[in-house]
Formats: sequence, structure tokens, C-alpha cells
Amino acid sequence: MNILWITNIPLPPLSRSMGWNKLPVGGWMYSSLQNLRQVPDFNMAIATIYSGKEFIVKDIDHVRYYLLPLSGRSKFNYNPNLEEYWQKLANEFKPDIVHIHGSEFPHGLAYVNAVGSNGVVVSIQGMISGIARYYDGGIDYRNIKKCLTFRDFIRHNGLRYGRAEFEHRGNLERELISKVCHVIGRTAWDKAHTWAINSKAKYYYCGESLRESFYRHVWKYENCVPHTIFVSQAGYALKGFHKLLEAFPLILRHYSDAKVIVAGSDPTKAPWWRLTGYGKYLKTLIKRHDLYDHIEFVGMLHEEQMCQAYLKANVFVCSSSIENSPNSLGEAQLLGMPHVASYVGGIPEIVNGNPDVLYRFDEIEMLAKKVCQLFAIGKDYKAPEYDRNRYNWEKNRSDLVAIYNNIKTSEKQ
Repeated sequence: MNILWITNIPLPPLSRSMGWNKLPVGGWMYSSLQNLRQVPDFNMAIATIYSGKEFIVKDIDHVRYYLLPLSGRSKFNYNPNLEEYWQKLANEFKPDIVHIHGSEFPHGLAYVNAVGSNGVVVSIQGMISGIARYYDGGIDYRNIKKCLTFRDFIRHNGLRYGRAEFEHRGNLERELISKVCHVIGRTAWDKAHTWAINSKAKYYYCGESLRESFYRHVWKYENCVPHTIFVSQAGYALKGFHKLLEAFPLILRHYSDAKVIVAGSDPTKAPWWRLTGYGKYLKTLIKRHDLYDHIEFVGMLHEEQMCQAYLKANVFVCSSSIENSPNSLGEAQLLGMPHVASYVGGIPEIVNGNPDVLYRFDEIEMLAKKVCQLFAIGKDYKAPEYDRNRYNWEKNRSDLVAIYNNIKTSEKQ
């Protein structure tokens, strides 16, 4: 069976072959590919977009990789020039199944418009049409207006303009989902949003196989730095880092040595011409609450570095204004470490509705209290039960193979 994956980012073997820096995201997808390659008679190809001008084909370790050129156009806007390349690819590879990983970018829609929806299945990742309404992370308009920066104004994104961009991309996502007959999801939240767009599409559940490192380690209190919080990203408002900053003074009342470790670059330290409105807002909060000595941005971390950052922290916090099923939370669960998460989107399902973990997004008092409770438990912490099958490699491979076979059979009828 010829399986074509359409991805939003290049996978590591292709990045290495092209001499590009390996992206510290999407590792779960490469793990899933490695898992799926164990299936006999599966011929795999991976296609993605890039900023160049040439259509590139590379065979690496028995997988064919395609790079489709954007030729200077934005990946966020529909690019009709991609249709010719998709037709060329389909005529050459002749896929039985086309698996579009994520609906957030319109190059998958270009495939469907060029080749058709026969054998196509879309995996829901973030569901951007459902996310757009939460883009500003609950920050009031007065602060959004006050924090407008030169970069936001020139590029028409950031806190003030970013929601409009998400809504535009959400419209393209709706068009894609409305044109396909098969969708893969992971939560009741993404299932409801899929149904609202295309109630005739067949919905399949398949869990997420996460990055390999997180299956090989176990969090232990004696190996962590007490009273530290780890946050996997803080680059834009819907991830809710500002809410953790608002809650942090309450945490400091009880644990004056508390500290937050944040993966990714520091958005507050960008030069004035690159400073985003959200970076400016975070800078305001850090200054207002005098948190300079309690916040550390550790830069972009690759898989093993990321895993070690989790293991060294006392508590993982997911303070997003919306999520479907965040891989970061899943990785904390796999490691068995203390975690707190906002009651939004698909998160309640991910944590089995555990009230010890969940808090309402805008209730900073509840966030602070739950973090302090986990600090107090210390070495007596026992990880809560969750559905381990959600991240089970063998089961997820078996489920995905069954989905592909079901789609292929249904297309023949």
C-alpha cells in the first residue's frame, strides 16, 4: 500500500539531508513514522512545503521525501501554484492513502483541490478554526492596544491582528474538512468541531505516539529541583503564560524560592523592532510583580534536552486558553511528574477529569493553589491514573493501520 503523508514541517532525515537545522518540534511525528515502517508492504512517502523555488525529491532510508516550493509565498495563504506539484507527485507516487497531518495550513487543501479527496484522511492537531476565538488568551482590549509594537503594526499580526489571521486560516481549514470523507481525531472536543463543519465525514479515533525519550525516563522527586515549574512554551497568548505570571506572586507568598523554567527564546528580550505585543505584555507583568529573579528562559530545546528539563522540574504547568490534546501534557503524564492544566478544549479528557489537576483558565488563584499543593506533597507524590493506551506505540500503530485499511476498502465500494 502506498501511503503519502503531508506534513507541516520537514522530518529530521530530510532536514539533515538538506543541511537544515533540525526543528525541536514534530518529534512525535517522526516517532510515529518509525513505528509505522514496521508494517510490511507499506511504501511510505512524506511531502511538505518549503520556502525554496525547486520541486525536490529525495530517497532517504527507504522513504521518499518531497519538498514543494512556496516560491516566496506565505505558508498561511492558499497557494494555487502548489496544485501543479501535487498533481505531479500523485501521478508519480500513486498513493492509496493520503494522510494530511494537521489542518492548520492550506497546502493540504491544495492537494485535495488538485487531486481530489479519494483516499484522503485529515488528522486534527490544533483545530485552528476552534482556537481562533481564544487567540488573545483573555487579555483585555485595553492592554492589547497599549502593548501594540512596531513589529505587530508592520506585519499585521501579534495580539491586535493575530486573531484575524487565525480566523482566515480557520476558514481554509473548514474548507478542507468540508471536502474530505475521513478525519482522525483524539478528543471529544475535536470530534465536536469536526462534526460542526462536516457531519458526513467518518471520524476515527487514534491516540498520539509521543517522542521516544519520554518512554525511557521516569520522574523522581529526589532528582528534581524543588519548587520549580516547567513550561514548554510561552511564545503567544493562547498558551497562557501570562496567567501563570499573574498567579506567581501568590505562589511566592508560600514558596519564596519558587522559579519558572520556560523552554524557548525569551520574547521579552527581543530588540524593539522585533518585540511582539505579547512579549511587551509579559515584560510588563514581570516588571510589575518583580519576577526577574524567578523566570528563566532556556532557549529552544531538542528532544533529550526537553525531557531532562521536565525531569529537573517539580511541577509541569499547561496554562493554555485552549488546547486539543497537548503533547507537552502527555509527555508530563508519561514521565509521571506532577502537573496542573487548565480546563479547556480536550484537556479534561486527557487527564480523566481529575479535579486535582484541573483549574479554570482565568482562575489564577486556583492555579496558584494547585501548584502549591503539589510543592507541599514533595516526595510523597503519586502520579494519577490516565489512559496509557492513548500513547501506546503498538496500539496506535495497529489503530492507524486499521484506519488506512478501512479507508482503502470504503473507497473501493
